[in-house]
Amino acid sequence: MAHYAWINQNNLVIGVTTGVDEDVTQQGVGGSTAAWELFYTQAINQEGVYVKRTSYNNNIRKQYAGIGYTYDAINDVFIRPQPYPSWSLDENFDWQPPTPKPEGFGWYWNEDNLEWVSE
Repeated sequence: MAHYAWINQNNLVIGVTTGVDEDVTQQGVGGSTAAWELFYTQAINQEGVYVKRTSYNNNIRKQYAGIGYTYDAINDVFIRPQPYPSWSLDENFDWQPPTPKPEGFGWYWNEDNLEWVSE
């Protein structure tokens, strides 16, 4: 079973649904990821909305898309929403805090003070 992300004109994921595997051909449609993406894009028939395959196992496009994620078309990856304004995106498309999280459990980020705080 394949999964597909519905993406709006701002490259935000607005929905995720299950669909046909990319290697399946049905009623003259399919046989490739691109064919099914086009099929679902045309089926939604909504101005500015397009569809991209996402992988529940994180096998393609970095990670499984979720509502509110961004699709980066240049790098062909889905990016999680930024958890805090002070965090920045690294070269692997993961959000990083201004200072590394301390070792161990029980730490949470305090955005007001820009520091890790122990529970």
